Amino acid sequence: MPAFVPDLPVLLAFAVAAFVLAVTPGPDMALFVSRTMSFGRGHGFATVMGAVTGIAVHTTLVAFGVSVLIVAAPAAFWVLKIVGALYLVWLAVQAIRSGGGLLVGRQSAGLPSLGQSFMTGLGINLTNPKVALFFVTFLPQFVSASDPAASAKLLFLGAEFVLVSLPVVVGVVLAAEWLTTTLREKEWVSRALNWSFAAVFMAFAVTILLAEGRK
Repeated sequence: MPAFVPDLPVLLAFAVAAFVLAVTPGPDMALFVSRTMSFGRGHGFATVMGAVTGIAVHTTLVAFGVSVLIVAAPAAFWVLKIVGALYLVWLAVQAIRSGGGLLVGRQSAGLPSLGQSFMTGLGINLTNPKVALFFVTFLPQFVSASDPAASAKLLFLGAEFVLVSLPVVVGVVLAAEWLTTTLREKEWVSRALNWSFAAVFMAFAVTILLAEGRK
């Protein structure tokens, strides 16, 4: 087996951890659903790809030790979490604004580009404390610091994380598309879903801010 491939028990243990994180509701999953229901499957997948790119960034930072600086400098990580919280607040406002970017079933001239959906997915992933903490604190536990192939193994585990979580988020996007097709004719349902998405984003933002306030 190549040196950059972790042992089978490590691969299996990490796959379980990655799956648990993938199925745990979070702002990223809510964004995949809302983007799909707003603008269609293509935008849902573009948002997913943005999040996948964010995972690649997290993995690369961990693999080459840059993320250690975030742990060593609590203020830097605090800023990351506050930025993430404010971004979620912005998404919540967009969800309920007239003409906002997350309104369910609204196919208008204000339709964003796939690139904008990609960047939204990237932004929410990079500022998601749950994902950042997972990669900074948990991912390195699966590799020995004295292993000469540690960086390569971390990159391999990052790729494994994508492979494990991708079927989950693809299923979420397809389910959201089906739900949109089913409910698009009911305006009151669309409005209720918009407010629900806003509440979800705001709840995650408040959770982050309150957690920081107690420290």
